[in-house]
Amino acid sequence: MTKIKLCGLTRPVDIQAANDLRPDYVGFVFFSRSRRRLSPKQAASLKELLSPEIRAVGVFVDEAPEKIALLLEEGVIDVAQLHGREDMTYFRRLRELTDKPVIKAFRIEKEQDCLQAENDPSDFVLLDSGMGSGVAFDWSAVAGVRRPYFLAGGLHAGNVRAAIQALHPYGVDVSSGIETDSVKDQFKMAAFVAAVREEDAL
Repeated sequence: MTKIKLCGLTRPVDIQAANDLRPDYVGFVFFSRSRRRLSPKQAASLKELLSPEIRAVGVFVDEAPEKIALLLEEGVIDVAQLHGREDMTYFRRLRELTDKPVIKAFRIEKEQDCLQAENDPSDFVLLDSGMGSGVAFDWSAVAGVRRPYFLAGGLHAGNVRAAIQALHPYGVDVSSGIETDSVKDQFKMAAFVAAVREEDAL
């Protein structure tokens, strides 16, 4: 079954919709320049409302590993997703602080990007067209990636089934594709989840 991640949730009503839909993951964004940014206190409040069956992923860009580890160990998030220039030294430091799962995001522009993703030591990788761009990339570029990965970038209810048919990713990640006027739309959230599950049921 394709894992589902609904990213960029910011309001209690978003969490309620997620609890009803039961995705595998939801995402809380901690990047300071994102319009979806949450403070640790806001994220903790939302996590308290989240069904324990759903894992909360914290999205970071070049954040201090100590801050990420604290959020993981305190249970504000269950998984860290890294979107910056985090290198092996950074990764080793984070691993010293916590053994919780890590997803490393890669912007796919050329074949070399896929090779880096293939060899990355993180628990999972996420293949995207750019952080929060909402634009799909050429899916054929990742057809040769053998390790499990999350597919992101420009997904929505209208194209996610085609993406799953073409690539069979471990998981699909959506944010802007479930929004209306930059706000999470519960109907689009439901349509996205239904599309994934309908494709998996075939």
